[in-house]
Amino acid sequence: MGDPVDGGLRVVVADDSVLLREGLQLILADAGHTVVATAGDGPGLVAAVAAHAPDLALVDVRMPPRHTDEGLRAAVEIRRARPGARILVLSQYVEVSYADELLASGEGGVGYLLKDRVSELGSFLDAVATVAAGGTVLDPLVVAQLMRRRRDPLEALTPREREVLAAMAEGLSNAAIAARLSVTEGGVEKHTQRIFAKLDLHADDAQHRRVKAVLAFLR
Repeated sequence: MGDPVDGGLRVVVADDSVLLREGLQLILADAGHTVVATAGDGPGLVAAVAAHAPDLALVDVRMPPRHTDEGLRAAVEIRRARPGARILVLSQYVEVSYADELLASGEGGVGYLLKDRVSELGSFLDAVATVAAGGTVLDPLVVAQLMRRRRDPLEALTPREREVLAAMAEGLSNAAIAARLSVTEGGVEKHTQRIFAKLDLHADDAQHRRVKAVLAFLR
């Protein structure tokens, strides 16, 4: 990755909407980040990431020419060429299959948010920072659909542990999870350790295990 600009992130923004690209640039600039390149289609995104090696790429799923999954295909191509590249996908709709493909590598540094979340600036910028740092952030609606589809890896978890795991998938910290569930941070930590044990995630870097725990139920 390239060096951050003045402590901020170097970002590539890909969306076929000029208005949204400009809006994202303003939001990111206000937060101290720098958009080093923009793209309006998949090939342009791949070329921009290859040329600038950004800290993060913000990618629209549907771009020209067919407006189906061009952004996703480009994101997957980028991850294959540059394992560990940080990708935050923005989509107008919940498309669980897109999340499946994006997470198929089993690594962190990926996110999937509905575009509506961009208006929640604090949450959006938190997601940007989390994904750039190697974490995984999924829109709550995507998490809900994945939780309904994939129960097998979660059979051993209690309802509360599933709630904690779902909140982890949204990129929430222990403090934020505690606030949401009205429990103590110590309680969240105990649930987290039980989740790690039940999913057979051995002692490791804490952030790495959180990513692995989220990915365990997404596969």
